[in-house]
Amino acid sequence: MRKAWRVRRARACGAMVLAGVLALGAAPAGGAEERPAARPGDVVSAEPAQYGLLPGLLTQKTRAWRITYRSTGATGKANVVSGAVIVPDDGRTGTRPLVVFAPGTVGLADKCASSKGRLSAVSLLFDKGLRRGWGFVLTDYEGLGTPGDHTYLVGAAEGNAVLDAARAAQRLPQAQKLGISGRSGVGIVGYSQGGHAASWAAERHRAYAPELKVRGTAAGGVPADLERAFAYNDGKGGAGFAMMAAVGHDAAYPQLGLGRSLTPEGRRLADLARGSCSGEILKEMKGRRMHTLVDPKAAPGGRLFDRADWRARLEASDPGRTVPDHPVLLFQGTADELIPYEDVVRLHKTWSRKNSQVTFRKVPLGTHATTVLFAVGPVMKWMDQRLG
Repeated sequence: MRKAWRVRRARACGAMVLAGVLALGAAPAGGAEERPAARPGDVVSAEPAQYGLLPGLLTQKTRAWRITYRSTGATGKANVVSGAVIVPDDGRTGTRPLVVFAPGTVGLADKCASSKGRLSAVSLLFDKGLRRGWGFVLTDYEGLGTPGDHTYLVGAAEGNAVLDAARAAQRLPQAQKLGISGRSGVGIVGYSQGGHAASWAAERHRAYAPELKVRGTAAGGVPADLERAFAYNDGKGGAGFAMMAAVGHDAAYPQLGLGRSLTPEGRRLADLARGSCSGEILKEMKGRRMHTLVDPKAAPGGRLFDRADWRARLEASDPGRTVPDHPVLLFQGTADELIPYEDVVRLHKTWSRKNSQVTFRKVPLGTHATTVLFAVGPVMKWMDQRLG
């Protein structure tokens, strides 16, 4: 099913004003509590955290914890991922819904991890959900906030991290006292990188975490074809995303040999990407073309992503190989300057052939930044209908 959301200027401005900033920081008292953990989703550590929005926007008292938990990388190797759990402190003890939030691109350095820092725009999603009594858990993904390089846009690792975040929230004793449990209906929400991760989580649910009661997944701004997305941004303001993804895939699959394939300038920029948040590498690579940073001896014409090994790994990170087993809402702006609109339409067609519960909504004239603002209300309504 395909529909369009009408975008009104006044509504858009209101959304921007209300967007706010979500801040999560470790509280100084108590420190991290270590726990023995063996299974994917087991909590390794938990420490109290503080949650807040810009003045006047937080309407709910909450309890929050920064956690680390077990998950699984793209090659099946166990890892530890960080994240945060946020639950309304509203006196409710019965089972409440749990929403897993998959953050968008923040960068590759540990300091950029969402559980430590800030999330703009989507903060309104948290506030609206908390008012409904939903609990939230967000993931930082593999290697972001924990040892090792962030496996940016590596689909299997992202999907596993999202699903294991839900498991971790359900197994956190402090959250259990506030109504988060294995009986909780689960929703998954993500945009941009988070839309990619949410799509992968939706596809992997049946095989990887079938015990989770996933009621619906909402994914927007999904880079559904990585090679096309990188070509779309090559030489433009989003050129840095390709370098970030190259570093991420090399972290997951070291045999790709990224360092051996780059020029000295390419290696400098790869190192910059590893140690910075997204704004810095995007600024530094604005207008650059990836092939000029690749040693032509490593790939003809410097076209690294055309090399068979790289192409295979990038294609393996594209969603669309498995059909989700639950309702999915895909949404995409028609004027998105970073993600080709038709790629998300194609993903919808692939999924909807075998799952009639997959819905597509277009946001007319929505750019990559404004689409998420326009979508908050409709996404919340759609998710509310599934979580109850």
